[in-house]
Amino acid sequence: MGENKFDPTAALHEVEEKFQMFQILNEEGEIVNNEANPDLSDEELVELMSRMVYTRILDQRSISLNRQGRLGFYAPTAGQEASQLASHFALEKEDWILPGYRDVPQIVWHGLPLWKAFLFSRGHFVGNQIPEGVNVLPPQIIIGAQYVQAAGVALGIQKRGQKTVAVTYTGDGGSSQGDFYEGINFAGAFKAPAIFFVQNNQFAISTPREVQTAAKTLAQKGIAAGIPSILVDGMDPLAVYVATKDARERAVNGEGPTLIETLCYRYGPHTMAGDDPTRYRTGDLDNEWSLKDPIVRFRKYLEAKGIWSKEKEEEVIERAKEEIKDAIKKADQAPKQKVTDLIENMYEGEKPHNLKEQFEIYKEKESK
Repeated sequence: MGENKFDPTAALHEVEEKFQMFQILNEEGEIVNNEANPDLSDEELVELMSRMVYTRILDQRSISLNRQGRLGFYAPTAGQEASQLASHFALEKEDWILPGYRDVPQIVWHGLPLWKAFLFSRGHFVGNQIPEGVNVLPPQIIIGAQYVQAAGVALGIQKRGQKTVAVTYTGDGGSSQGDFYEGINFAGAFKAPAIFFVQNNQFAISTPREVQTAAKTLAQKGIAAGIPSILVDGMDPLAVYVATKDARERAVNGEGPTLIETLCYRYGPHTMAGDDPTRYRTGDLDNEWSLKDPIVRFRKYLEAKGIWSKEKEEEVIERAKEEIKDAIKKADQAPKQKVTDLIENMYEGEKPHNLKEQFEIYKEKESK
């Protein structure tokens, strides 16, 4: 067949080669893409850094509280602050966030009181009672399910003619779920205003990214759904901010959804429920990624600009510790959850006969 020989791999290679990592701030805190550098004021840069430092302290304290038995389920976030908080920094208050279980920081900064986030970790129903005007859904435990929900929320936004977006997050493991494909395909077909994040932290619990999929990037999976997709340095807050800001502008202008893969790393275990990352990650890999720490990188950049200092960082750390202490104290004061609460929350109106009996039994027990 000569030059006309059919090559089924040609298109694949062409797509893969186009996905180069978008970066603005390198590991040394230097601008390497000045053309893309966002027009953020010094005050905005300081605020973003403050949120990242605060969240690192929140992560450290949450791990300690978990070990003390004062929190329940917890998924560490250290290493993903740029991916999580710089993306959120590009959003507006009216936007909707549909988080995964590791994405508590975004919804806290979006308005969920910290004490309620702690109650969510404990499995307390009050932790899922979102205040009026805070456009978030409770963190999704089912891997990838938030992608389908985000597509639905985005379609609702579109039908109401609102200039807002639905934003959701999952990990690299979530991109292997059926809900992932269904969500991006649905949103793409209807040009729904959604932003889909895949936070590629290299491991789905203990499964390395390269084992779970043959795709060289996770961003390229969005191409199959016909939606714009980008691979971003997830340890670079400026690049994450720019990619999110651009995706949001296109979404509210009716240009449909975007898939953003943020290349990052989680420094801790998958969750505090017995995961031991030393069994599947090497010390060399941890050390390699520690040099890319988003907070260290951003600190160098802001210090070079003369707008950040050790003293300012200590102020943020102390404020975080005090607010976390107050929040856990308030969570401790919440009424203990009862079996009758569970039954009443699950059923409105007439209860099934068997639950009526059980309700009365537990009501009597709880009254003693």
